[in-house]
Amino acid sequence: MKIIKPILFCLLCAIVLATVSGLIKNFLSEWSQHLLLIITIVITYGLTILFARWEKLPLKKVGVVANKRTPKKVAVGFGLGLLMTLLQPVIVLLLGHYNMSFNPAISAYPIFFYFTLYFLVAIREELAFRGYPLFSLNYSFGLWASQFIILVIFSLEHIVGGMTWVQAFLGAGTGALLFGFAALKAKGIALPFGLHAAWNFGQWCFGFKKESGIFHGIADKGYENVVERNSWISYLLIMAIAIAIIYFYRPKTKVAIPA
Repeated sequence: MKIIKPILFCLLCAIVLATVSGLIKNFLSEWSQHLLLIITIVITYGLTILFARWEKLPLKKVGVVANKRTPKKVAVGFGLGLLMTLLQPVIVLLLGHYNMSFNPAISAYPIFFYFTLYFLVAIREELAFRGYPLFSLNYSFGLWASQFIILVIFSLEHIVGGMTWVQAFLGAGTGALLFGFAALKAKGIALPFGLHAAWNFGQWCFGFKKESGIFHGIADKGYENVVERNSWISYLLIMAIAIAIIYFYRPKTKVAIPA
């Protein structure tokens, strides 16, 4: 069955991630996650070449070959991703019981550290999910089935990584839909990579990650659950708007998403 190869690819990518993580767990450096991601990116791209050849698909048909438009797509995606991350704290602030303050302890080092970290995370996940497996499934089963399958696999990997079911399927899963539409619309992973990297980095900047960013987000005492709910509302609203914009945008050239 044609579904077996893309699922096997995703499974192997997960195994590679777990295996490399185990091999370097004693690597005593705060940059160990960067090393992990660099190694897994190289292996994942190698797997992409093998599976594309196995399925007789040129690499450009699975969206992983750069061309002269690639930098522009990455830049557009990154710009849109930053705009999205700017909107989230604005919405949460407008809904009330939430304050933001500048982190006076911030310096150039952690900014560079987390920028490069989320840059690598985005490359690895776009190769593993929105490259060969998504395009292969789309060619065989169409837009919605391919998106659903990748959404489930993407969410499950995040559950294994420590997320709750709600965080994985409602959070990462919604992101998977956005990045998937972006990949198919732009016929490659450059646009979703830019979106993905900017979103994760931007969330760190504005205090929506566990680690301290450029700003701190503080909920009023007793309103923590309300602010968390508002954060989810803002996230889902922003994602829904972004998905609609990308889905309904009609470029001049033919794309994989049907009208």
